[in-house]
Amino acid sequence: MAHKKSHLPQKTCPVCNRPFTWRKKWLRDWDNVIYCSERCKRNKNKKY
Repeated sequence: MAHKKSHLPQKTCPVCNRPFTWRKKWLRDWDNVIYCSERCKRNKNKKY
C-alpha cells in the first residue's frame, strides 16, 4: 500500500534548490532544518 505524502510540509534546499519533505528524524527540529542533506550542509559555501 502506497502512502500519500503530499500532506507533509516541504522546504527548498538553498544549496541544490531541490524541494525536500519533512522526515520523522526532524520531528523536533523542523523549524531549524535548512538543508536537505548533510552533503548540502557541507557544501553550503559552494555553488553547483
